[in-house]
Amino acid sequence: MQSRNMLTNPKTENSDLILYHTEGCHLCEIAQSLVEQLALSYQHIDICDDEILAERYGISIPVLVMGDKELFWPFDVPQLTDFIRSVV
Repeated sequence: MQSRNMLTNPKTENSDLILYHTEGCHLCEIAQSLVEQLALSYQHIDICDDEILAERYGISIPVLVMGDKELFWPFDVPQLTDFIRSVV
């Protein structure tokens, strides 16, 4: 079985990476920009559309989630890279 590395193959599809955000959150916009700098495929989910997500992440957004791992703000490109490597 061949391992896929999202960082060496940025076009790799990975819908398991989720960025939880809400509209009008400037920190969320920064986080989205960081994810896009690495050309990662991800889902962009507004926590306001789900009561459970709003309760869980309301004061923590932006949050990146992949599987059972979470990366809470603040983070930068090196931390994001380390996070992706740890979950791929």
